[in-house]
Amino acid sequence: MSSRELILGRVRRALADVPADDTPYEDAVTRTYLREHGERDVAQTVDLLAENLADYRAIVHRCDEDELPALLARLLAEREASTVLVPPGLDTAWLAESDVTRVADRAESGPRELDVVDSVVTACAVAVAETGTIVLDAGPDQGRRRITLVPDHHVCVVRVPGQVVSSVPQALDRLDPRRPLTWISGPSATSDIELDRVEGVHGPRTLEVILVG
Repeated sequence: MSSRELILGRVRRALADVPADDTPYEDAVTRTYLREHGERDVAQTVDLLAENLADYRAIVHRCDEDELPALLARLLAEREASTVLVPPGLDTAWLAESDVTRVADRAESGPRELDVVDSVVTACAVAVAETGTIVLDAGPDQGRRRITLVPDHHVCVVRVPGQVVSSVPQALDRLDPRRPLTWISGPSATSDIELDRVEGVHGPRTLEVILVG
C-alpha cells in the first residue's frame, strides 16, 4: 500500500459517519473576512507589489515586453552565469539575446545536478501585492518545484497587470489546489536563535523579479 492510499484510507474512515446530505464544505465555512485591504487602482496595486517584494529583499525590475530579452541577457551577464535552467514551456523569445548555455528541466535531474546550475528563469502563476508573494504552480513555463529551490539564482517574470492581484484570497481564486504550489516571498532565508539572518538555506540566495508591462 502506497502512502497516498494510506492517507486517503484514513480520510475515508474519518468521513464514514458524515451524512450524505451534510452541509457542503463551501457553505459550512463562513468567509466574512476582507478580500482586499484598502482601495487601489491597477497602478497602485503593482506599485505595492514592487514595494513589498523589495521589502523581502527581492530585486525588482520593470520593463516593457519588447525590453525583456535584453534585460534578461543583462541580468544573467551581471551574474556571470554560464548556465541557465529553462522550463519546457518558457517563451523562447525571452532568452533570445542571451548566449548562456540552456539546461533543460529533466525529471531525472537530481539535487547535485541542479546545484551546479548558475541561474533559473521562470514565469509565475500569480503575484500577491499585499504580501509581496509570487506563486508558482508547476505550469509549463515554471517547471517542477525543485528547479526553483536548488539553484542559487532565480529570475521570475510576472506579467503586469494580468498576473497581479491584491490579496491572498484573490490569488486562491486563480489557483488549482490540486497542483503543487510554491509560495515565494523574497529569497530563501532563516534566522538562528540569535536572529542572525542566513539566506540561501532552503532555496535561492538571490531572487530577481521582473514586472513586465
